[in-house]
Amino acid sequence: MKKVRILGRILRTSGADRIIYGFLGFVALSACAIWLWEPEIATFPEALWYCFTAISTIGFGDVVVHGVLAQTLTVLLSIYAAAVLAIFTAVVVNYFQQIVSTGRQEDLEAFLDQVDRLPNLTHQEMEALARQAKKWNHHRITIR
Repeated sequence: MKKVRILGRILRTSGADRIIYGFLGFVALSACAIWLWEPEIATFPEALWYCFTAISTIGFGDVVVHGVLAQTLTVLLSIYAAAVLAIFTAVVVNYFQQIVSTGRQEDLEAFLDQVDRLPNLTHQEMEALARQAKKWNHHRITIR
């Protein structure tokens, strides 16, 4: 649940949620326009399918548009999709960095808590603490 909250926070603070909603709205409006003005497309779901194949660059060819409006919307959809994909990729990378950072912070807090209680630790807890300190020291050295 914590990971979902982090992702939601990243989406909101970066503004990516508005970008994604705007993109989905543009896809729906484009599909509606293509459905209404393109004689080759008979249903709204077929127009959505066409938009999906266009923005995903799959382009099966089972649905083809010939009108200038539909072709223009296809170009705009493709450009918009490329930009949204780039933004979404950055958000996902940021999300995973936040997850790793949160985990490290929790590990560090637990480690410092044990250091604060050093005189009261058992022999096994002291050994575990020493192993953790060596692991962090090794990690710090390999990062440099």
